[in-house]
Amino acid sequence: MALYDAVSTLELTIDDFATQRREATVSTEFTRVTTTVVLRGRDQVGEGEDVTYDAAAHDDFPRLRERGRMSLAEFSERLDAYELQDYRRWAFESSALDLALRQNETSLGDLLGLEYRPVRFVVSTRLEIRPWLEVYPSLEFKLDPTSEWSDEHMREIAATGAVRVLDLKGQYHGTVVDQPPDPRLYRAVVETFPDAIIEDPALTDETREALRSAVGRISWDAPIHSARDIEERAPRYVNIKPSRFGTVQRLFDAIDFCRAHRIAMYGGGQFELGPGRRHIQSLASLFYADAPNDVAPREYNEGVARAGLPTSPLPPVSAL
Repeated sequence: MALYDAVSTLELTIDDFATQRREATVSTEFTRVTTTVVLRGRDQVGEGEDVTYDAAAHDDFPRLRERGRMSLAEFSERLDAYELQDYRRWAFESSALDLALRQNETSLGDLLGLEYRPVRFVVSTRLEIRPWLEVYPSLEFKLDPTSEWSDEHMREIAATGAVRVLDLKGQYHGTVVDQPPDPRLYRAVVETFPDAIIEDPALTDETREALRSAVGRISWDAPIHSARDIEERAPRYVNIKPSRFGTVQRLFDAIDFCRAHRIAMYGGGQFELGPGRRHIQSLASLFYADAPNDVAPREYNEGVARAGLPTSPLPPVSAL
């Protein structure tokens, strides 16, 4: 049975709708804003998080008109009329799934016959990793190489043995994290980190040549919104970010496709400030718990290296 078939007929009752805005000052140039969708019904609450990066987009949030009893599939169909972009659509869909599970007194794991397992996580950072390793020697990382990285700097980082994923950011355009195609950088990454997953390169004639010996380690993230997107690239690895898929069905269809074609999955986050973080940890717990999941507890995004933070692996997470 397809994963979505197991949840599509779940019934939920919506009595009320609300939103909760969260903010976190990341730097003088960037304040992270997210909005939590809150659905209430039959004395239960379901939540989902809109991770849209444009802070201004959270100022005029749509009001949900749907009320009463319906299946999860019917709720999803009704959302089509709202013409929501994927990040926002996922907030509504995950909130409805959360509410339906609670109202039916079950969990996603129980419904699918899957066990929640301890979640391995990596820390995604653009800062120096060695202060973190002094506190947590076994910590693993996902890093974003840039053209400013020297060969010596890369060798020093590689010598820690802690880097699992390198995100080249080559599929981002018009953002503050854009990294243009750089054959010198790509070649150095391939040679200096021979075992790391290489994510989202920009493909040109020059970068393809630089990546030629590492084709089996290439993974995709930003371009992945459906099973079709995965099929077109036929990768060995793929970063599963639920919010990129928009709907529960597209997410589950993509997971089904990866499982059927033995494509290794690992989870990714979107700087969630609310329930969305627990949701991506929960999905990782069910489907790819042993992978280098970029789902670290949000405390790792707050402040400098320090003792007392949760360590990997996280206890089994059953937030959905």
